[in-house]
Amino acid sequence: MKKLGIMQGRLLPKYKNRYQAHPVQYWQAEFNIAKELGLNQVEFILDYNEYENNPLMSTDGIKKIKETIKSTGTDVKSICADYFMEAPFHSKHQKQSEKILKRLITNIKSLNIVDIVIPCVDQSTLKNKKDMDMLVESINKVLPLAKKHGIYINFETDLSPDRFKELLGKFNSKNIKVNYDIGNSAALGYSPKEEFKAYGEYISDLHIKDRVLNGASVKLGTGNADFETVFKLLKKYKFNGNIIMQAAKDDSYIDDLSMLKEQKKFISKYIKKYL
Repeated sequence: MKKLGIMQGRLLPKYKNRYQAHPVQYWQAEFNIAKELGLNQVEFILDYNEYENNPLMSTDGIKKIKETIKSTGTDVKSICADYFMEAPFHSKHQKQSEKILKRLITNIKSLNIVDIVIPCVDQSTLKNKKDMDMLVESINKVLPLAKKHGIYINFETDLSPDRFKELLGKFNSKNIKVNYDIGNSAALGYSPKEEFKAYGEYISDLHIKDRVLNGASVKLGTGNADFETVFKLLKKYKFNGNIIMQAAKDDSYIDDLSMLKEQKKFISKYIKKYL
């Protein structure tokens, strides 16, 4: 069966009351837990807050990541760069964000990272042509470095399939890819068939989540996500990228990991059947 990973922080107590964040003081602990649960990798997070304290941003930090990977056997193949949600390229932060992305790519070149996910959702959503043009301008400056080190830049957006295809068409690089979030697409009411028709061959990083239409994350299989159709399409388009669980957590569970185990079992059936 294809390897399955987890978004950083999902197996640990919330960091500063946030589910999705890089847990600065205790991030190494998650790697052993992931291993025990049969998860093969952790998708690292680069937050805007305290980004200088993130091990991705220093030589010593990269060394610690390598040591943790070696000692646990739990790998890091992708980064969710939430930094760029708070400091989008299509904003006053443009120049600084270009510097941060270049620095990130340079730092991780020895980690064998495959994907960096750039979120263009929520506060970093692409509202108009100007936003899109600024994003394209910035990423084009960084692409030669990404290509040099064999790293894919994955966009995660809330754009309609046609508009997302339009964005991808503005680049002429094999290093531009797509992060496909199953739950977010379900919440937006998008058709997986239309999405995959528009950009299925670009998908490199997959986030496993379920959401209700126009609503929040829920336990896998209880929302509007059509997992059967999505995984059939992943097989059709020969998806061979990272699969990262970003599924809902529930504080009401006495043992929060019990919910994770249930959801891992749920999604593993589709991975085994189609991938």
